[in-house]
Amino acid sequence: MGKKVTVVGAGFYGSTTAQRLAEYDIFDTVVITDIVEGKPAGLALDLNQSRAIEGFETKIIGATTGPNGEGYEAIEGSDVVVITAGLPRKPGMSRMDLLETNAKIVRQVSENVARFAPNAVVIVVSNPLDEMTALAQIATGFPKNRVLGQAGMLDTARFSNFVAEALGVPVKSVKTLTLGSHGDTMVPVPSRSSVDGKPLRDVLPAEQIEELVVKTRNGGAEVVALLKTGSAYYAPSAAAARMAKAVAEDSGEVMPVCAWVDGEFGISGVYLGVEAELGAEGVKRVVTTELDDDELASLKEAAEAVRAKQADVANM
Repeated sequence: MGKKVTVVGAGFYGSTTAQRLAEYDIFDTVVITDIVEGKPAGLALDLNQSRAIEGFETKIIGATTGPNGEGYEAIEGSDVVVITAGLPRKPGMSRMDLLETNAKIVRQVSENVARFAPNAVVIVVSNPLDEMTALAQIATGFPKNRVLGQAGMLDTARFSNFVAEALGVPVKSVKTLTLGSHGDTMVPVPSRSSVDGKPLRDVLPAEQIEELVVKTRNGGAEVVALLKTGSAYYAPSAAAARMAKAVAEDSGEVMPVCAWVDGEFGISGVYLGVEAELGAEGVKRVVTTELDDDELASLKEAAEAVRAKQADVANM
C-alpha cells in the first residue's frame, strides 16, 4: 500500500511543505487541509499541474475542514500528519505570545487527527513549538514516540548557515547542532560543531561563536521583522519535510527534533529538543549526545523552562 501524508494548514508553511513532500515522489498521496473554503483545493490543483514539469507522480488532494471534523475524512489512512495550523508571529511578537490562540487550534486539529488518522505519526510545527507538541500528544492520546516537533532541524540549519557565511566556506562542510527549546532557551552545541572536520572552537574565536549562537536564537525573529507579515517558511518546511520523509521511509536517520525525554541526560517527563533516531513509529530512540558541562547545564535549564509551560497547556 502506498504512503499517505497530510499537511494541516495551507498557509505559506503548509503549502511549501506539501510541495516538498510531493516532489520527493515517495508518497502516493499528499493531502493539504485548511479551514479557508477552496484554498487547499486550489493549491492541490496548482501543484498537480506541476507534476508533468517536475516529473513526480504523487497526487495532491486539497480538503476544506471544519472544527467538528467536517472534511477530515480526506486524511484517513495517513502515515504522517504535519500540523502547521495556527497564527504566525508578527514583528515584535515572541513565540509565546501565540500560546493561547494556537492552543485552541492545535487541540481541535489534534482531536480530529486522532479520530480520522489514528495510526499516524504527528509532526508539530505550530508555535510555541515545545508547548504545542506537548498539547498535540495530550489531545491525540497517541503514544509519546508518535508525536514530535520540528525545531532543532531548523535551528541547526540556521546555525550551520551562519557559520558557513562567517567563514566563507561551503555550507556542506559545516556540521552544527542545537538542542533545548525552540526559543529563548535554545542550546547551540559548539562542542559538537565542526568545519571540514575541525572543531568549531579551533576555527572561530569564542566571542564570534557566541555572536552566531545569538543570531541563531533570533533567526526566526529576524525573518519576521524583515517580512513584516508572516514568518519563515522555506527553511522550516524543508526541515519538516525531511522529518516526514525519515518517518515514511523508516530510515533510522538521527535528527535534532522535539521529542519526549524520559531519563536521558538526567532529564525526565518533558518534550525537549534532542537528537533522535526517526522511523515508522516516530521516535525510535533519543540519542544521548556527548555534551560538555556548560551545554548539559543549559539543556537542563531549558528542560525546566519548557516543563513549566507544558504543564500549563494541558488545560488549554
